Amino acid sequence: MSLSSLSLLLMLFTLLSTSESNNQVCDAWNGYDEVQCGIQASSSSKILIKGGTVVNAHLQEIADVYVENGIIVAVKPNIKVGDDVTVLDATGKYVMPGGIDPHTHLSMEFMGTETIDDFFSGQAAALAGGTTMHIDFVIPVNGSLSAGFKAYERKAENSCMDYGFHMAITKWDEVVAKEMEIMVKEKGINSFKFFMAYKGSLMVNDELLLEGFKRCKSFGALAMVHAENGDAIFEGQKRMIELGITGPEGHALSRPPMLEGEATSRAIRLASFVNVPLYVVHVMSIDAMEEIAKARKSGQRVIGEPVVSGLILDDSGLWAPDFVTAAKYVMSPPIRASGHNKALQAALSSGVLQLVGTDHCPFTSTQKSFGIDDFRKIPNGVNGIEERMHLVWHTMVESGKISPTDYVRLTSTECARIFNIYPRKGAILAGSDADIIILNPNSSFEITARSHHSRLDTNVFEGMKGKGKVEVTIAGGRIVWENDQLKVVPGTGNVSIPQLRLQDHLVAVEEVE
Repeated sequence: MSLSSLSLLLMLFTLLSTSESNNQVCDAWNGYDEVQCGIQASSSSKILIKGGTVVNAHLQEIADVYVENGIIVAVKPNIKVGDDVTVLDATGKYVMPGGIDPHTHLSMEFMGTETIDDFFSGQAAALAGGTTMHIDFVIPVNGSLSAGFKAYERKAENSCMDYGFHMAITKWDEVVAKEMEIMVKEKGINSFKFFMAYKGSLMVNDELLLEGFKRCKSFGALAMVHAENGDAIFEGQKRMIELGITGPEGHALSRPPMLEGEATSRAIRLASFVNVPLYVVHVMSIDAMEEIAKARKSGQRVIGEPVVSGLILDDSGLWAPDFVTAAKYVMSPPIRASGHNKALQAALSSGVLQLVGTDHCPFTSTQKSFGIDDFRKIPNGVNGIEERMHLVWHTMVESGKISPTDYVRLTSTECARIFNIYPRKGAILAGSDADIIILNPNSSFEITARSHHSRLDTNVFEGMKGKGKVEVTIAGGRIVWENDQLKVVPGTGNVSIPQLRLQDHLVAVEEVE
């Protein structure tokens, strides 16, 4: 490429950075060193955060935090530093570990299309919202785990923050069984997801589920389930179409809470039969939550993960007369009727549920329109990676349901513990990675598709306002979000590989109780 061409591209980046539409922030990325959309990334390797209230899952205290070369060096009052240090004043604000999102789908090929956020744009949005690490799901290629892993390694090359991988299992044979061992021993993947829904594509039957659970147990890996009864949902979908219900409301009507509850119960019982810990992703209903509560009360090792859309929203949007508006809320399991969200909030605050994810799986209004005449063809998924930290703070902390230490546990520390990357992640401690946010509890936020940083043209939380704003995000020792500006660098993210053993899951679950 000529120098003149490079200059033109850099000018384009600068123009984009000053554009009113922040959600185009990632569209022009072409891999040029430290420049992204005209914003120079912070080059200082030394940062001092002064006078803030440092919050960990076990303690909050007023202290300074000193960072050098991407690592937290000291956490104590009145740290003295030289002139070569960037100083951030956090007086009256909270200094907390960056969020860890346990459930995302970036660059995921699904239902004939691909999620609009890739590993750069999705992570940029995450950083603007105070999340500094996420764990994505590798989808096998024609059932092959190795081919799927290689594909996702390529997809993650432009990452701008740290990430990890879960692995989905979509079929079963001896090759898959052997590949699971390779994934665990050579690739650092120690959590495997089984879809009990999406008949004809991702869904597995009980026989495969049992085989997968046994294999997870043999390696000390964590079994995860998307718990919905796929056979019954297929029947429900046919019933809706026969009744002439083709719009987005048919999606929710065809897969009611009882089918989520049934599958959750079945997965819990099969996990008990095999004697393996179980992680239930995106718990969306009272039905599923009560099954988890019952199992945990009996002493079974079950982890429940609600997602921010299920905690905050109800299903009223699915009944909007405008297709574009209604379709943007289509996800699985569906967003439930009013009351389920409040029950999930209560379960989260009481310890029945352990951590909050997003299931960030965004499709544009154009992509959603594939199902304009048949809800079964609407790509399933909503946003949340940028909004989670703000909405959980406003809904749970500002309202008095949980404390700031609980907030850190639910949005960061518990995920780090479960997936065995604590205390490297999920803590403000000497020796931990410098993934840090500064949150101002007196500052306000408003969510709009116009100002968010995802490539998505809609937002299921459109117009929501609240108190508690992430004003600074530090990822890997870099200041990447400050003064409402992103300073992101493609290629700076690293895969975080846990060393996971079965007993770690047992400890992680026990500590919550």
